[in-house]
Amino acid sequence: MGLLAGGTLTQTISWHWIFFVNVPIGIVAPVSAGRVLASEPGVGLGKGTDVVSALLVTPALMLSVYTIVETTNYGWTSPHTLSLGAAALALLLAFVACQAKAPHPILPLRVFRSRNVSGAMGIQALMVAGVFSFQFLCVLYCRRCSASTRYTPASASSRSRSRSACSLGLSPKLIARFGPRAVLLPGLSLITAGLAALGRIPAGGSYVVDVLPALLPLGIGFGLAMPSLATLAMSAATPQDSGIASGMFNTMQQIGSAFGLAVLSTLATSHADVLLGDGASTASALTGGYQLAFRIGSGLVAVALLVAATLLSSPATAQPPAAKEEPVAENATH
Repeated sequence: MGLLAGGTLTQTISWHWIFFVNVPIGIVAPVSAGRVLASEPGVGLGKGTDVVSALLVTPALMLSVYTIVETTNYGWTSPHTLSLGAAALALLLAFVACQAKAPHPILPLRVFRSRNVSGAMGIQALMVAGVFSFQFLCVLYCRRCSASTRYTPASASSRSRSRSACSLGLSPKLIARFGPRAVLLPGLSLITAGLAALGRIPAGGSYVVDVLPALLPLGIGFGLAMPSLATLAMSAATPQDSGIASGMFNTMQQIGSAFGLAVLSTLATSHADVLLGDGASTASALTGGYQLAFRIGSGLVAVALLVAATLLSSPATAQPPAAKEEPVAENATH
């Protein structure tokens, strides 16, 4: 829906509205939650909030993405990039140190003792880095490099949307029949193959011949992989840590998409500039940059597939880590 609505807003009003539209959504969501969701007791702010950690990890992630994006202007080994990268790493390490000592950490490190939880988080970041970046780059290809460069923003975004609806409806049945790990592995394989196919799209290619055959396995694979991965991540969490694990799983999706888009789009731009300097046409240079990004995205998902095959286990054999005895409501608030 985001791809379709974003293209429509960009075409009919202004690209600024892809941000403005979140304001009414942000108002409706908490109002609806207050009316629909049941109220549960919690400790509130009485036992303290880990504000310091929040002030460390937020700028660490923002600074990391900014540093990556700015490499197009400064280069990867410039003092600007290295100094900002070191600062981001220092903030992230300080956050981890605070989590190990804080009485009420926002991210208890014990949740990562489970191979399924920690593995699922890493797989989520790698998978999303490849899949979400392709949506952005594929729209640019359809608009600037395909056989028909007359695509409007709305039509270009509609052609790049994932075909995952059917597999999302099928995933619960397959997971119940074969188990989440058995469904996750072919899902990641399909995503890897789809991105690899996009890595071979030619300049001036046809949507039906060159793009659509890659989008089909991508959409089906993502629809199979995401529910399976969520099931594996939650199956290994203790009841006390289920809220934390769920929050981390969704957070890793945001982190993976932000870093993936920053890295892959930066590499695509840099490679296109090199090709332009070598005398390539604009369409060929841009396509070469997109090809490189798609191939790297395919490699990221291939690594996720390897991790899933070697690290994750089915819920029947996964052993969740022991957690301290804490009231469920109190820990959920954390």
